[in-house]
Amino acid sequence: MEVDVYRSPRKDLLFLYVAASEGLSRVPEALLLKFGEPQKTLSIELTAERKLAREDPAKVLANLETQGYHLQLPPAEFKIDE
Repeated sequence: MEVDVYRSPRKDLLFLYVAASEGLSRVPEALLLKFGEPQKTLSIELTAERKLAREDPAKVLANLETQGYHLQLPPAEFKIDE
């Protein structure tokens, strides 16, 4: 699946994965308001076998299919609700 990855301008290390074919259309408006204006970081061909730095690719793909997006949270030492 072709996937676009966006970073949040408001929180370091907060990323949003979406299917390139759907863009941000399935991301809830409330999430986008908290996320800030999404800044496209990269586009990748994602498969269950592809290694990702901090995410399980199978989980990302499952979330993309079921909810239309995957939110990668910062590591535990970062707080996203500051």
